[in-house]
Parts: sequence; C-alpha cells; structure tokens
Amino acid sequence: MKTTVADPAASFPPDLVDRHFDQDRPDAVWLTDITYLTCGQGDMFLCAIRDGRSRKVLGYSVSDHIGAEMVTDAIDAAVAVRGGRCRGAILHSDRGGEYTAHLTAKACFRHSLRRSMGATGICWDNSPAESFWSTFKHEHYYRHTHTTKTELVATIDKWINFYNSTRRHSAIGMLSPDKFEQSLRTAA
Repeated sequence: MKTTVADPAASFPPDLVDRHFDQDRPDAVWLTDITYLTCGQGDMFLCAIRDGRSRKVLGYSVSDHIGAEMVTDAIDAAVAVRGGRCRGAILHSDRGGEYTAHLTAKACFRHSLRRSMGATGICWDNSPAESFWSTFKHEHYYRHTHTTKTELVATIDKWINFYNSTRRHSAIGMLSPDKFEQSLRTAA
C-alpha cells in the first residue's frame, strides 16, 4: 500500500537537512514518516517522530486512517516528551499530503518547528525514517500476528519503549537512545 501521496496543489517547504540527519545535537532534526500496518480487524497506520542525533522515538500515533491528525498527534507527543523545549527544531518528512496539510503546518508553527521536506521519489532524502520502519517490521511486526487493533497498538507501545530504553545502536556507541541522551546530559 502506498502511504506517500503528494498533493499536486500543495506548496513544499525547502529541504533544510540535505541528508545531514545527525547534526551533532539532539533536537536539531526530527525525522518523521508513516507506515502501513494490518491486523485481524483491518488496516492501521503508524506515524513516528525520531530525533536525528539520538535516534529516540519522541512521539508517535496509530490510526485506522492516514491523515494530518495523526501527524499532529505525533508532533504534540514529541513536543511533550521534550517538555516544550523544541523551538527551532527541523521536522523533516517526505512530501505526503498529511505533511503538506494546513493542520500539520499549523502544529509546526504553534511549536516553533521548522518544516523540511525531501524531494519526491528520492528515498534517501528521508532514509533514517525508512530504516526505522525496516527495523520495526523485521525485529517485531513481521514476527507477530495481531488479532485486534488494541493488541497491535499495545505491542507498538511496548516495542517503542524497548527501542528507546534497551535496543542498542552502533551509530551511537552501542547505547540505547535513552542512555545516549543521558550520556550527553552528563557530559554537558
């Protein structure tokens, strides 16, 4: 199923990232994307926002339909995780209609996030988000059958908690995102 459907009438913000996803500090770049999931009760969509430096999932939302509301829910959750301290962070996405929507632009303005989008059809312009979906699906989603939507949401919650608190990443010194962020705070 195709999740990136660009609105031909939309205006697109510039690419402020230029594939430099890790800008050596948390909250410089937030990466977001949506993926398609299914369970015994039907289709679901998962939107996640990750920090480009620490790889931490800051916010996410799950819905039975794709749209700007799920993006704004994920934005609000990410801002809450950061205690509102996100002024000037770049929110980088693909050019899907849910990211070009007025509702998403309004949420970014409200939280002082700078919008950024890669080029249409160039997967490398949002590759860390695509890589995250591959990790999630291969390490968790494909290994389980989800009967109900409630069960699917619960396992997503559990896996993202594991991902943030326990799963180690070679790019951040074989630490979990939470431990890496803690090491940055300690060093400061």
